[in-house]
Amino acid sequence: MKKGLILLGVLIIAGILLFTACAPAEQPQEQPPEEKKLKVVGIFATPIEEPWDGAIHHALLKAKEELGIEYEWTESVGYSDFERVLREYADKGPDIIMGDAFGNEEAARRVAKDYPNIAFVFGSGGGPMDPNFAVFDDWIHEPAYLAGLIAGNLTKSNIIGVVAGYPVPEVNRIVNAFIVGAKEVNPDVKVKVTFIGSWFDPPKAKEAAIAQIEAGADVMFGERYGVIDACKERDIPVFGNILDQCDLAPGLVIGSPVWDMWPTVKFVIESVKNGSFKAVDLKDWSMMGKGGAKLVLCEEWKDKLPEDVKTLIEKKTQDIINGLFRVPVDENTPKSD
Repeated sequence: MKKGLILLGVLIIAGILLFTACAPAEQPQEQPPEEKKLKVVGIFATPIEEPWDGAIHHALLKAKEELGIEYEWTESVGYSDFERVLREYADKGPDIIMGDAFGNEEAARRVAKDYPNIAFVFGSGGGPMDPNFAVFDDWIHEPAYLAGLIAGNLTKSNIIGVVAGYPVPEVNRIVNAFIVGAKEVNPDVKVKVTFIGSWFDPPKAKEAAIAQIEAGADVMFGERYGVIDACKERDIPVFGNILDQCDLAPGLVIGSPVWDMWPTVKFVIESVKNGSFKAVDLKDWSMMGKGGAKLVLCEEWKDKLPEDVKTLIEKKTQDIINGLFRVPVDENTPKSD
């Protein structure tokens, strides 16, 4: 009996070993394929320190960190070399090319037609072009209006200065909104407006600002880079533009109507990733309602502004975001009073 039980045990163990030997080896689990990184190129006509192109560049750098894109860029291309440089980068086969096309609309659209599989997303004064040319712009007239409300309250001389680049619709609507805000709270205010005929000429912008200050302006709006330098020399409060420029003259820079390209860039990248990209006007993503524009106040001025002014700005901000108030869009050339 005992021998029989031992024999049975041996047979069971042998069976288990035989089954194990014959069983198919466990296959290693397949790893999911690594997600392909989108390749994005930024092509900028001006130096990156110029705020307009800088706003796009900063958003793309953020996308590199947060969305894992591959990002390559070039600056100071100018307009004479624009098409050649654009084609050189398009030949590399990126997924997206972004930049500004205002000075070379026809060239940008010619290149886009020749590379229909690339998403071209450009700052432009024109409309989108099927199938692959989407457009955007800095729709920051809303925070510029808020800045004007503050300027109209702060001026003692009732003279406010504005130095801008070119009298094109995109600039005009920002300057006009600033003026509307200033005169809304102070009907006696006079505004001096100077266009320097350049997108990036800090010495010329500084010279124009000094001339306005010597003519009595005691609050300035620097639509172009260089105005803050003049205000720093003359101890004049000033608004920057497009980027947060508080650090350029602490205590003198009141704040800036800021253009945040992140909502636009994020939307474009997600659209290309999921195959839903279309040639559209991306205007809404540059406005306050979608977080693409805001008035940034410098820390010192958050305390210095009168309470009634801060309350007014908070109310107007919420009314704009909630769709209860629309800042007028006036693209006519503003003139000095």
